[in-house]
Amino acid sequence: MGEDHPADVRAWLRGLDVFAGPLASFDPAAAPAEPVELFLTWLREAVDAGLPDPHAMTVSTVDEHGDPWARVLILKNVDTAGWQFAAHADSPKGRQLALRPSAALTFYWPVLGRQVRVRGPVHPEPAERGAADFLARSAGARAEALLGHQSRHLESLQERDRAIGEALSRVQQSPGLVAGAWTLHTVTPVSVEFWQADKSRVHTRLDYARATAGGPWEKHLLWP
Repeated sequence: MGEDHPADVRAWLRGLDVFAGPLASFDPAAAPAEPVELFLTWLREAVDAGLPDPHAMTVSTVDEHGDPWARVLILKNVDTAGWQFAAHADSPKGRQLALRPSAALTFYWPVLGRQVRVRGPVHPEPAERGAADFLARSAGARAEALLGHQSRHLESLQERDRAIGEALSRVQQSPGLVAGAWTLHTVTPVSVEFWQADKSRVHTRLDYARATAGGPWEKHLLWP
């Protein structure tokens, strides 16, 4: 490897500190009956701790070949109906969700040593809710979404900037312009796991599970 890289990557990785702390505490016996309440408590504590992008999450989907895809998105809302994110219908994730409407969400707050994993079916919200979400985005974000080119091959950064500039002009001229393919999605969870790290690696895990979306929740401790 080059001189700027470690000679022994395995040893270098093993030497990196993990769960340096001070970590948060978690008493699963005091956990509420509904996972949304606990999630919002943990999210608020991540915000109060000053963690960057605490509402960012990894959204995992599966394509037509059964291969997994993952990317980081921003959480738009969470309530008793589920966790929400937005996507362009013509993006890879949009096409994957149309074909296989289920997803896994992963939140990770390393300073607190906390992770939350959400799994369940995904359904699109009505078009007017997607439009409202689109119009709440910044002008630049709306301009990019109007292009509908996400993840396609790009010839040059100049081509990108020219197209974004043209789309931004459209946004400025028509502030109410909405990308028709912009879709707000809701994950209705069948499983929500709360994971609290421990320096000794004896982690505490609590899983909320239900047999069907919308059914009653059951809580189960999990082995580390």
